[in-house]
Amino acid sequence: MTDLNSNKAAVLGGGSFGTAVANILAANGFQVDLWMRNEKTIEDIKQERENKQYLPGVKLHDNIQATGDLESAIKDSQVLFYAVPSKSFRELVERTQGLVVPEQMLISTTKGIEPEGFNLMSDILKGTFPSNPIGVISGPNLAKEIGQGQPAATVIGSKDKRVRDFIQKSLSCNFFRVYANADMYGVELGGALKNIYAVITGMAAALGFGENTKATLITRSLAEMSRFAVSQGANPMTFLGLAGVGDLVATCVSPLSRNYRVGYAVGKGETLEQAVEALGEVAEGVNTVRYIYHEANEQGIYMPLASALYAVLFEGAEVSQLANSLMTGEYNTDVEFSLPRGA
Repeated sequence: MTDLNSNKAAVLGGGSFGTAVANILAANGFQVDLWMRNEKTIEDIKQERENKQYLPGVKLHDNIQATGDLESAIKDSQVLFYAVPSKSFRELVERTQGLVVPEQMLISTTKGIEPEGFNLMSDILKGTFPSNPIGVISGPNLAKEIGQGQPAATVIGSKDKRVRDFIQKSLSCNFFRVYANADMYGVELGGALKNIYAVITGMAAALGFGENTKATLITRSLAEMSRFAVSQGANPMTFLGLAGVGDLVATCVSPLSRNYRVGYAVGKGETLEQAVEALGEVAEGVNTVRYIYHEANEQGIYMPLASALYAVLFEGAEVSQLANSLMTGEYNTDVEFSLPRGA
């Protein structure tokens, strides 16, 4: 068995959330290698203890070492956090082949779906490292607020109790609380799906809709999310927790949410291309709705809001169609799965 350093952790990805996770780990006593590609950001962190590009204004702990050396970051680390956008996730995982040893815990912080084969990030990790303990982190985790030390919570989803216990102890602190869930797939789907509905609520805000409309949108979004996830084998109860309704509310009401901001810009009349370019960061919901739309159609899953968003973003439909989809869809139960079969 490889002798891992119990006080060493690696965060692979120097974006806002990866940096926030690294800072908590470092404050909790870990020696953290924060790996990233951008040499300027590496130097900023070394010289000024700040990730100016993705987490400005947050002083980074001295236990964090920024590095571009992937092999060095992984070597002897007890846990690896993969914290890159979904479009780069497989590439990074494949780069770590030959460097990862079976005893290392592998944790995804990425909320998204890979279109080829409709894989979640945990599927990519399991397919590449079948012998490693794997988990996912998801929840209402706007990185800038976490970086500022504002109270927040997350969920570690894993079938492995050792992973759940370790991450709870490693990341919990006086402003960040970690809850556990064995439904890894449900936790991960919640994090991916909610991005779609954050784009929609951003559009609704741009159109001037009131609080009743927003509340209805969020609630019916939760119904769509859980309906789809259960069809994939997830536990519907997961969606009543932080990875479901918690994350959905955070991203649907906050202008800090990238997906909300893209939706707001499109609702104000910008093209999708203009909105994404102005954002300068990845808005996962734009890609996710493509994959979900086609998967739902293939499986016959009723998702009127996701379908309406797809039509607006990719088929030239008017933004007002979102309101029509909310008001003219088929009658349905209030709380998903609450009525007896056939009732």
